[in-house]
Amino acid sequence: MISMLLIAVLSQAPDVAGLYDLTTDGSTLKVKAGEKGKLVIDIRSRSGAHISDEAPMKIELKATGAKVEKDKLNYKDSTGVRKDGVEYPDPHFEVPFSAPTAGKATIEAKMKFFVCTDKVCSPQQKTVTVPVDVI
Repeated sequence: MISMLLIAVLSQAPDVAGLYDLTTDGSTLKVKAGEKGKLVIDIRSRSGAHISDEAPMKIELKATGAKVEKDKLNYKDSTGVRKDGVEYPDPHFEVPFSAPTAGKATIEAKMKFFVCTDKVCSPQQKTVTVPVDVI
């Protein structure tokens, strides 16, 4: 019974996709074999919204042709900094990785997080893939 109620509530969750931006800007896209690069993930809220620091956030990283130093992240791993007048800092992640041999590599991030306004919090599930040229 509770499951049906939860499904009904989630299926009616408001569309908050326009209230945040998800980027991997700053990620290393070309690295020499054996050297380190970094994966950068930013979840930036727009005016009137924030990324919840209380609701569960889960990021799972899967690398092909590379090795990430950490493959599971949550809000506590964020280096987002609280600023004066900002109650919720936007999550910012930097994850070092290495690639042992030349070729193509990819790092996939499967993310679950909540975007909130003063009226509602809506769960989001996103996947991004960052291609890396290993030279």
